Amino acid sequence: MKLVILDRDGVINVDSDRFIKSPDEWKPIPGALEAIARLNGAGFHVAVATNQSGIERGLLDMNTLNAIHAKMLKAAQQVGAHIDVIYYCPHSGDADCRCRKPSPGMLIDIGQRLNVNLQDVPCIGDSPRDLAAAAAVGGRPILVLTGKGEKTRDAGHLPAGTQVFADLPAAVDALLAAS
Repeated sequence: MKLVILDRDGVINVDSDRFIKSPDEWKPIPGALEAIARLNGAGFHVAVATNQSGIERGLLDMNTLNAIHAKMLKAAQQVGAHIDVIYYCPHSGDADCRCRKPSPGMLIDIGQRLNVNLQDVPCIGDSPRDLAAAAAVGGRPILVLTGKGEKTRDAGHLPAGTQVFADLPAAVDALLAAS
């Protein structure tokens, strides 16, 4: 099975320093959902792994997170895209959990659920945490410059072999050209 793992905020949708706390605040980055549809059309399964510490912080509850994800899935479906699974970590950065990126727990769980060896699986994100989790499972870290991506690139210290693209559509172009 061909798999791509995506971060959510800053990769699929516009990010906010104040968290995405409602479905109304969830806005897709132009071309991102169509890029997922192109991945699907080329035989890729798509998973989302997203830190959502706003839950533990009390900024949103599970019903609201589910409504945000329902909006994302509906918007994806409207352009012919399909997201196979969504994993999230509800814990804050202070929590010592196995799931919050940069820990690789969510990615490991995705690999186990889909029965995929994560070695060289493209993992696309906009933050150092996303890239570190990808590297920890032997995935292929890919940085997009949307969301926090430019700041991440400018700070340096990217995992070895990290590829950098302007946005998700550009990253998908490269993945499809190489497959």
